[in-house]
Amino acid sequence: MRTTLRTALAASALLAACAPSTQSSAPGAMPVGSGMQQARWGMVIHGGAGTISREQMTPEREAAYRASLERALRAGYAVLQRGGPSLDAVQAAINVMEDDSLFNAGKGAVLNAEGNAELDAAIMNGATLAAGSVAGIHRTKNPINLARAVMEKSPHVMMVGDGAELFGRQQGITMVDPSYFITAPRRASWERQRAADSVRAASGRGTAMAEPAYSVPDERKFGTVGAVALDQAGNLAAGTSTGGTQMKRYGRVGDAPIIGAGTYANNRSCAVSATGTGEYFIRNTVAHSICALVEYAHLPLAQAADSIVMRQLVAQNGDGGVIAMDRQGNWAWPFNTSGMYRGHIDAAGNVHIEIFK
Repeated sequence: MRTTLRTALAASALLAACAPSTQSSAPGAMPVGSGMQQARWGMVIHGGAGTISREQMTPEREAAYRASLERALRAGYAVLQRGGPSLDAVQAAINVMEDDSLFNAGKGAVLNAEGNAELDAAIMNGATLAAGSVAGIHRTKNPINLARAVMEKSPHVMMVGDGAELFGRQQGITMVDPSYFITAPRRASWERQRAADSVRAASGRGTAMAEPAYSVPDERKFGTVGAVALDQAGNLAAGTSTGGTQMKRYGRVGDAPIIGAGTYANNRSCAVSATGTGEYFIRNTVAHSICALVEYAHLPLAQAADSIVMRQLVAQNGDGGVIAMDRQGNWAWPFNTSGMYRGHIDAAGNVHIEIFK
């Protein structure tokens, strides 16, 4: 009785908060079928959302992003095609992007106020609701691997900082020198921003504590990577990995490692990975809210994702996007920025990659 009442109240509250729209603006969304339907296994990935325009993108750089996204999709697809679990597929795809300096995750992550890479990641199993996440780490080559170890080899959900990496070493997770993550373009971007912030502080536009304001232009905030997958057994998984925001301070943690905010998976509803201004995604528990609308309010996936990303976040000036997949294999990737690196691969191996709006 209590469970039924809670479910009814949750559905009513969610329906009141997000009235249905007449159409979805989520690119790549697929309609939910009627009646019994065999799961259409596949994967969706993202490489971050933000100020991404054709004018700023050279043909060579666009080709590099598209090639990297396809490599990540193919890595995940190889797992799914042989009947492997969605967790393995998500991890495989994210590993490819963590190892590619094009993205703000792993090698090539943006630098914090001290000039160091500070990494976060999370992974979740939709079949069991098991989850693992890490935050504020500096030496783990592939943070998503450590997040999975936390999920599977510890009684905890989240570990941070030195303690997380001590645990990782005990589990045989590959560690590297912190300099591994720092690339010349990221260092140059950090130097430019530090100089601009120093000028701003000198002009009296700093904080009340006489510290720089630390502006974070859109193109430097995003680049987070993520993946969601549905395997042949009908199980969902989600994972996200990020370097956070450039010039972040005081051990700031964004939404990526927060279960329910930037990462969530539940076989009863959907799997979601987010990218954007993490503070808004945390406040709105974006990933879980989308899945809750699917489970309790019975909204189609694309409509549920749109109502959170394209309306609720926009109303609060929160920018970013999500990738999502439900238990029937329907998928969506709404975003409210000018672009998002994104790709989908279906059971037949067909690849669909997009960058611009």
